Amino acid sequence: MPGTDAERNASADREEIGGPYAHYVLGVLALVYVFNFLDRQILSILNERIKADLGLGDAQMAFLYGTAFAVFYAVFGIPLGRLADVWNRRSLISIGLGFWSVMTALSGLARSFGQLAAARIGVGVGEASATPAAFSLLSDYYAPARRATVLAIYSSGIYIGAGLGLMIGGQIVERWETAFAGTTAPFGLAGWQVAFFAVGLPGLLMALWVRTLREPRRGQAEGIDSPDEPHPHPFAEFGRELRSVIPPFTVFHLRSLGAGRRGLALNGAAALVIAAVAALLTAWTGDAAQWIALAIGVYAAFSWSQSLALKDRPTSALLFGTPSLRWLCIGLGFLAFTGYGVGYWTAPFFVRMHGVSEGDVGFFVGGAAAAGGWLGVTLGGILADILRRRAVPGRLWVGMAAAVLPLPFGFWMLGTSSTTTAFIVNFPVSVLTSMWIGVGASTVTDLVLPRMRASASAFYLMMLTFIGLALGPYTIGLLSDALGDLRMAMRIGFSANVAALLCLLVAARHLARDEETLRDRARAAGETSI
Repeated sequence: MPGTDAERNASADREEIGGPYAHYVLGVLALVYVFNFLDRQILSILNERIKADLGLGDAQMAFLYGTAFAVFYAVFGIPLGRLADVWNRRSLISIGLGFWSVMTALSGLARSFGQLAAARIGVGVGEASATPAAFSLLSDYYAPARRATVLAIYSSGIYIGAGLGLMIGGQIVERWETAFAGTTAPFGLAGWQVAFFAVGLPGLLMALWVRTLREPRRGQAEGIDSPDEPHPHPFAEFGRELRSVIPPFTVFHLRSLGAGRRGLALNGAAALVIAAVAALLTAWTGDAAQWIALAIGVYAAFSWSQSLALKDRPTSALLFGTPSLRWLCIGLGFLAFTGYGVGYWTAPFFVRMHGVSEGDVGFFVGGAAAAGGWLGVTLGGILADILRRRAVPGRLWVGMAAAVLPLPFGFWMLGTSSTTTAFIVNFPVSVLTSMWIGVGASTVTDLVLPRMRASASAFYLMMLTFIGLALGPYTIGLLSDALGDLRMAMRIGFSANVAALLCLLVAARHLARDEETLRDRARAAGETSI
């Protein structure tokens, strides 16, 4: 038996890293991600019913699914990511899961666009707690060489949850409406409202399960001797980080950090530019809620980047001064644009263009999303790790393939007049569009230090959310309203993959040098933990 405390800790770390308990934690957290996307994606299969009941257009429905959720998910992801870096990660995930489950259930009580938007905002805030903390926690349970595979398995919950959301939602709404056709349903509830109750409430039990997980020592997978002492004031730190992204407290926060007149002037100028762009886009589209919400999110992100540079220069230097990380986030944001945009509108496409019932769409499209997405994200992660051992940018090659390979299948699915063929071709679309997920998560965590991982993951998810979730579904919905043709709008949405490919090519050029110089750049920025 090792004699010293350090030796005993090192021995315990080796047993935990990649061992049976690590696999157990991975399984539980993957299930959390299933609940995350089940609650998020169910809106897709309920789209036509909610649209009819509340008298909404495609752009408004996309706002409920995308922007109303995305902006608050992204903005709150920053302070919650910081809280994950300084507090107990399993507790944060547990509390967040309980909160978003309640807000999902409350969506079933909505009787207006505003009420449903408020509930979706709550879901976004709650879900922002989970993934940065999970990325950080799993990175301490598994060695870096297996990270893409592990994070891909975790991220497979995206597709399993999305698929289950379609399947469960489709069955509930169809059976409920059939059972109470021509009569008054209990409490006057519509099928789509009952579906929200059914998927939201079980998450409360899952939250209790997550609370039982063990918290690993930070940095143990890399052999970094991080201190075991908890942060003395984690919630004060969270409050400071929250203040950095919530207007108008952002200005007071910058002043408290010593931003000075120049920094405050820059912040004010950015606010004016963002507001002007939002006003122009509102005048052009007529969708004030979309652009006001997105403007708030972009301003919050800009203010946060300013405050980060003042209070944590090493983290700021690595997040904003690493070319491969910057281009990776933008490129994968464009893949998320396609994934969220086309993914959301696929179920309404089959209902509207092929006349298929919600139950059948939920079964076939949901099944393809669950099975195909799981297969794609898992194989993509395994392949990314294999290619990484052969070349530094190997993981990014998988992202490039995910940008190119789905295109012919996507256009085939949208173009065929055969419903059967469209259902069949949707499966390879689900497989190929999901292969990049593990690539992004693993590469981001490799390009920062362990103490920065949750914050870096929150930044990465913010980029995916703004580009992908806030703009993807909305843009396709807006085009559908303008063109009167959902099929054509979805075809145009696939063009984002070309931009993604170009960005990933640039990221691959910089990746090797960025990884080699990681610690030197952190030290040059003032990092003392290495």
